[in-house]
Amino acid sequence: MAYDANTEFTRFEPHLLSPAIGAELIGADLANFDDTLVEEVRAALLKYQVVFFRDQHELTREKHIEFASRFGDLEIHPATPKDQPDPEVLRIAHGPNSKGQENNWHSDVTWRAEPSLGSILRAIELPEIGGDTLFSNMVMAYNDLDEDLKERLCEMTAVHDIARVFARRLKKDASALHDKFPPQEHPVIRTHPETGERGLYVNIAFTDHIVGMDRTESDELLNFLYRRAWLPEYQCRFRWAPGSLAFWDNRACQHYAASDYFPNIRIMERVTVAGDRPFFSA
Repeated sequence: MAYDANTEFTRFEPHLLSPAIGAELIGADLANFDDTLVEEVRAALLKYQVVFFRDQHELTREKHIEFASRFGDLEIHPATPKDQPDPEVLRIAHGPNSKGQENNWHSDVTWRAEPSLGSILRAIELPEIGGDTLFSNMVMAYNDLDEDLKERLCEMTAVHDIARVFARRLKKDASALHDKFPPQEHPVIRTHPETGERGLYVNIAFTDHIVGMDRTESDELLNFLYRRAWLPEYQCRFRWAPGSLAFWDNRACQHYAASDYFPNIRIMERVTVAGDRPFFSA
């Protein structure tokens, strides 16, 4: 279905989380989805960049995988244990012996040649308070830049590197990671393949440097661009509850998982839809 910003929704009612980004889709039943619901969720995702679902208590792991697969091929994250059943599911579990590590602004797996389209995250076990996830609109982050800087950025590419995060987290040497996942060069400004919107496509977790620029100058510019995601005016914040899910468009927004619940337990399961090669269209 082609993108239509004026799509009428018949299977749920969108409730905005902020003026900038995010909507709860009230009334959607993911355990009993059909073609119409899938098409409307896709349209809502493109319109709001991240959509949220409440009270999905009947949604099993199997249904979670099946629903996600309606949006494209599923990818397997290198942090998923090799002997885990359902390898499409990335289980993110923290508690007394494991403090949350996802508390930085990022787009997922931008170190891939074809980073993910998006992810669907399901709450399994939650702390009584804390563990919210924040999302930031990278189209707004681009649109609000001055015109001269926009023009310069549209001509730039940057290198994204898995080792910036996962060398330490997976306890692997950077060269070993690069053998399987070599650093990738992506445009600093990405054109969304479905909406045609331009968005800022660098993140503090995985973007290492701007191609062809002195390292000091690159670091200064990237640090300025990283901070665009931090502006509250571009954000929404989702408070998790049992039965909640979030589905975000990884091509248009960044996210941040607040690690404020230690030593309490927070267990989530994520299924990720594979994406395509980022590009810039003049």
